[in-house]
Order: sequence, then structure tokens, then C-alpha cells
Amino acid sequence: MSIADELSKLDELRQRGTLSDAEFARAKERLLGPEAPPPPLPPPALDAVNRLRRSTGDRWIGGVCGGLARATGLDSWVWRLIFAVLTLLGGAGIVVYLLLWIFVPAE
Repeated sequence: MSIADELSKLDELRQRGTLSDAEFARAKERLLGPEAPPPPLPPPALDAVNRLRRSTGDRWIGGVCGGLARATGLDSWVWRLIFAVLTLLGGAGIVVYLLLWIFVPAE
């Protein structure tokens, strides 16, 4: 028996008065299953990336460290220290900072 047939039989029972509206709703829910669950929330890391913007208030050069601080919850001085250390260890800090300055939009 298909779901449509069962639903029509349930509706017929409700119209005859055999089933109350509450009983009909419970039977229909049991037959059709629960509603679809809400869409899952994005992972916190992905949410932080989507919220990443260069800061206009907490900036020394381009606002990259202030924006990273706001998106990740770390202080901006920590990000400045990370970029300084990366710059001293081969210049990668300057390259990463410039790329973020170019590709991350301002607030």
C-alpha cells in the first residue's frame, strides 16, 4: 500500500469521526516521518574565514592583523608578532601579509 493510499484512509477515518484531529496529525507524522532537520551550521573555522575583513579601526599598515584578530578571537598584537617572526624566518610574513591585504576586503 502506498503512502498516498494510507493518507487517504487516515483522512477518511478523520472525516467519519473515528480519529480526532490530534490523532490524525500524529498518525500522519508517524507515516511521513519527522520534518527535515534544519541545515547544519557551518564549522566555526569556515565561519571565521567568511567573516574575515580588514579592520579600519585597528590598523597599522593595512588592517590585516586587526581583521584577523576580530575573526579569530586572538589579539592583534599576536598576529603582528606572527607576521614579524615569519618575516624574519625567510620573508614569508611579508608575502602572506601582502596577499591578505590584496585579497581580503575592507570592513
